[in-house]
Amino acid sequence: MSARNTEAGGRPVPMLVVATVGFAVNFWAWALLSPLGPRFQEDLGLSALEQALLVAVPVIVGSLGRIPVGALTDRFGGRVMFPLVSAVTIVPVLYLGLLGHDSFAALLVGGFFLGVGGTIFAVGVPFVNAWFPPERRGLAIGIFGMGMGGTAISALTTVRLVDMSGMAMPFVLTAVLLAVYAVVSFLVLREAPGRRAPTGSALGRLAQTLRLPVTWQASALYAIAFGGYVAFSVYLPTYLKSAYDLEQADAANRMAGFVVLAVLMRPLGGWLSDRLGAVRVLAVSLAVVAAGAALQAFTPPLMPLGTLAFLTMAAALGAGSGAVFALVALLAPQDKVGSVTGVVGAAGGLGGFVPPLVMGAIYSAYGGYALGLALLCLVAAAGAAFTATAVRRNVARRRTEAAPV
Repeated sequence: MSARNTEAGGRPVPMLVVATVGFAVNFWAWALLSPLGPRFQEDLGLSALEQALLVAVPVIVGSLGRIPVGALTDRFGGRVMFPLVSAVTIVPVLYLGLLGHDSFAALLVGGFFLGVGGTIFAVGVPFVNAWFPPERRGLAIGIFGMGMGGTAISALTTVRLVDMSGMAMPFVLTAVLLAVYAVVSFLVLREAPGRRAPTGSALGRLAQTLRLPVTWQASALYAIAFGGYVAFSVYLPTYLKSAYDLEQADAANRMAGFVVLAVLMRPLGGWLSDRLGAVRVLAVSLAVVAAGAALQAFTPPLMPLGTLAFLTMAAALGAGSGAVFALVALLAPQDKVGSVTGVVGAAGGLGGFVPPLVMGAIYSAYGGYALGLALLCLVAAAGAAFTATAVRRNVARRRTEAAPV
């Protein structure tokens, strides 16, 4: 902790804690519809496509919305954007809980605006990044990334709250938490000392962001690492039920274990990146994913080999996700961290939707998942090779440019 941070009326660790709580609460709200998808399908007579669309809309909006929200965070700062995003998210949450759950069209409208909650990621990364020195940013952003566990809170509590107290209960509870957080964050959060708002138009800054090599490199790698995590968290119960004939509850519990391990490994990936280098951690993580996918392609016995393969991939995907944003903190210009984060976060969110579609299509065509897991192996291996070559050269070039003459 530096003296200038204390003089500015804020300290890095409390800022990190408040930001992480905001990430978790907003992601909890963002994920409210997914656990209720089967119930809505039954109550409203939805087709499988309609149910999938219902779950996908908030995720797609939340992913793409990170691009403008990241740019706005660069301009206005996290102290404005954290309470603003939280307050705006209250509206669709209450609408869905009190009025908008009786028809498919109403759910789609509510789900569209619920996507705002998913943009909070693009607020937190630049905010946290500015509070910490370069040698501690990997760990700090990794800890912030644990807020993605808000989706697990939603998965574990939403259906139970509905069964106990009715449809409105989880939505009203989340709305209250969002309101409390919006007030607390406005009162507590402070911008890091020395922060300067960028000049120029948002479109101009976005164009500059898209010309940065780190934007595209990190987007591709995050689509693999975080996209893989999202894909497994969505599709793993289906896979386990089809491939191993598990009961739905057993499959769901194993998926929860996968999610928890990935969430816990994210700050470790950031911490290792601070000490060993983000390139090394990311390359190794993706190589481990490739090895785990190769093993699982043969559908080994679930105990112990299958379980070991999935838990190893969960740990590697979590650590790799943390390493990607350690890389962003290292390579992105300080005044464009929010914009870069927005684009990279969008790539990761959208990357999670391709694998389940591919796996479903492959299972329909061939009656098994071996080809899909083999494709994951190839993609992860290609990502590891790309990290060890092109990304490593970019990091070396940036360090050369930053070295004192």
